[in-house]
Amino acid sequence: MRYPEGGGLTAERRAFREGIRLQAGVRFAAGVKTAVIAKELRVSVRSVERWRRPWREGGMEALHSAGPANSPTVTDAQFAELEEELGKGPAAHGFEDERWTLAHVQTVIRIQLRVSLSVATVWRLLKRHGWSWQAPARRALERDEHAVELWKKEVWPRVKDSRRHPGPGSSSRTKPASP
Repeated sequence: MRYPEGGGLTAERRAFREGIRLQAGVRFAAGVKTAVIAKELRVSVRSVERWRRPWREGGMEALHSAGPANSPTVTDAQFAELEEELGKGPAAHGFEDERWTLAHVQTVIRIQLRVSLSVATVWRLLKRHGWSWQAPARRALERDEHAVELWKKEVWPRVKDSRRHPGPGSSSRTKPASP
């Protein structure tokens, strides 16, 4: 991402750009041509044209900044509702396993709150509200320690050795083999 807050413009940069749009609005009201405004403000003609449309419809108010593009789309009230739903557990929402995955939480948000978020956004939302990932407190009861050790001793060395080693005629060699 481009900025430390997680993307988008900094507040200072957003205010700077808003100032340029407002200067353009003053020039719109004075009847200055688009090309002249673009040259004076050192912006593209296309940007000035893009600003002129909302100015015609809403005046100077339409040129004010709408805030950061990555503002949270889930309000505190909605998140409180989400926490209540998560407290019911995954089985109450039709999930077979008893674990909350980001995909499961994403599904609950989409169904209950009618908000579509990416998995990464779901993680940031949960993290912002103090939630963290959880690791199992104990090993699975079904774990067979003998089978795990056997696999480590017998299977893993074969898998590890079966990787392709560069040999003569391999495309990964950078110089020809010496005689």
